Amino acid sequence: MSATTRRLTTAQALVRFLSAQYTERDGVRRRLIAGTWGIFGHGNVAGVGQALVEYADVMPYHQGRNEQAMVHAAVGHARQLNRLSAQAVTTSIGPGATNLVTGAALATINRLPVLLLPGDYFASRVADPLLQQLEHPVEADVSVNDTLRPVSRYFDRVTRPEALIPSALNAVRVLADPAETGAVTLALPQDVQAEAYDWPEEFFADRVWSVRRPAPDPAELAAAVAAVRAARRPLVVAGGGIHHSEAEEALRAFVDATGIPVASTQAGKGSLRHDHPADLGGIGHTGTAVSDELARTADLVIGVGTRYSDFTTASGTLFQNPDVRFLNLNITGFDAHKLAARTLVCDARTGLEQLAGALAGHRVEPSYEAEYRSGKERWDRVVEAAYHVADDTAVPTQTQVLGALDAVVGDEDVVINAAGSLPGDLHKLWRARSPRQYHLEYGYSCMGYEIPAALGVQQAAPGTPVWALVGDGTYLMNPTEIVTAVQENLPVNLVLVQNHGYASIGGLSESVGAERFGTAYRHRAADGTFTGAPLPVDLAANAASLGMDVLRARTVRELRSALAEARASGRPTCVYVETDPAPTAPPAEAWWDVPVAEVSAREAAVEARARYDSEVAGRRRHL
Repeated sequence: MSATTRRLTTAQALVRFLSAQYTERDGVRRRLIAGTWGIFGHGNVAGVGQALVEYADVMPYHQGRNEQAMVHAAVGHARQLNRLSAQAVTTSIGPGATNLVTGAALATINRLPVLLLPGDYFASRVADPLLQQLEHPVEADVSVNDTLRPVSRYFDRVTRPEALIPSALNAVRVLADPAETGAVTLALPQDVQAEAYDWPEEFFADRVWSVRRPAPDPAELAAAVAAVRAARRPLVVAGGGIHHSEAEEALRAFVDATGIPVASTQAGKGSLRHDHPADLGGIGHTGTAVSDELARTADLVIGVGTRYSDFTTASGTLFQNPDVRFLNLNITGFDAHKLAARTLVCDARTGLEQLAGALAGHRVEPSYEAEYRSGKERWDRVVEAAYHVADDTAVPTQTQVLGALDAVVGDEDVVINAAGSLPGDLHKLWRARSPRQYHLEYGYSCMGYEIPAALGVQQAAPGTPVWALVGDGTYLMNPTEIVTAVQENLPVNLVLVQNHGYASIGGLSESVGAERFGTAYRHRAADGTFTGAPLPVDLAANAASLGMDVLRARTVRELRSALAEARASGRPTCVYVETDPAPTAPPAEAWWDVPVAEVSAREAAVEARARYDSEVAGRRRHL
């Protein structure tokens, strides 16, 4: 080895390179790849696995149980740290690699960075076919890792050692770029991982990636200012970009100065504290009455850091003012141009600060402020009613579970959820007290996200009380990272809600004429029919068998006590509660488009189609 090169395997070089990458924003430097999750098999055990042993002093390793779950954990970590730090995930070839696809899609849809390092087939083709190889009859260079291409923001297969240099640099460039970030995949043929090469020393030098805060174009800013000044009923829709940019204080200052109210997407909830007079709560299909009422009459919708999913827009039926126009402040032009909007392509914090400065002295009419504040007060009473407990010896409802948790958590706690009926209840009812308290993954609405994401959040914020809210359906899909929490002594709290079926999809099924088919957990009798008796499945015992401390709560009173005990514990703890399955959350305030059978011999479907035709007539194309 000369003075300017270092002889290492490709895998060793990659691990050493990743350990020297940093992000910097506002003068604060963070390590870009804070650690690596891994499950080893042929394809990565002799390459990346050996390299992680070689460089254990500079690259922390975390042992996972499920490949998809490892990606979820890395995503939770990245979101908690506002995308300024990420984690890597390494897997074997074959099923280990394809198990990454769901997690990769979740990361990319939510614009969150994660680095995927799946093993791949021999680049030299000396062993062909090998164990777990998919043989394509006309494309010999295709491997199962190609399933990661459409869900990755950057993908490369490193077929020679020296090809790692440009590939690794491009990978971290995308991970650190707020306008491009998402899942990044470097597929690593197992023979190339173990092959040695003389690497230039400069490749391993500390490298800092500046996370930009681009300012708005002056012409765009001037047009935006004119649009806001002309509006009589403006409404801000706060998305996840507020949090990623750490723009919460800029948003509060903008709102305090202008009086413009704020409604939040699932990713943006907590952008304002719940008790701020201009915070109207969630918007869209799972939104509050006051948010959706104002959205229907808004003449200017100011989207900040949102991608306008169908839940936010109520499938194109929410913004009904004939004269409504959109102003979108987003770091990506792709999202800024949605709904034929005027655009401010810039960083959320920088854009809000400049917009507020240019609007100095402008404020909405007092009557408009009085209107939305009155609506907020009415909705606060709805929340109190949903949380109210008349008899604390009774079996709790799901909304009473949220009320009990609301009474226990502090401002610093993080509450995580993703799929099922809980996201809707949380979006409507949860009182977010800090920017990071409300952690909902609803871009992909992925069952099984909550428990591993809680691990990632706990790693990113040691000492922070972290709560994973999990229904029985989600728990049965992905409980395995409980073992990892126990192994790594991560004191996450799991609130396991048992209602013996898929509550959200059961309600949806009923509303679209599918009669709750296949959505409950019931016994099949000898004659093939299903009985009403619940299955004798003890999820609490399962959690205990995986190493968690388990507290069973049968009543509201016991639930309150168990939640307080879990929060004070220094161990991974599960609070298990069976709930009254009757829905108690306020009904949806806006529509969501799930197409209904156009023809059917069943009365439920015919009635559902009539309702569907009535609702879909309200859809608008904003051009």
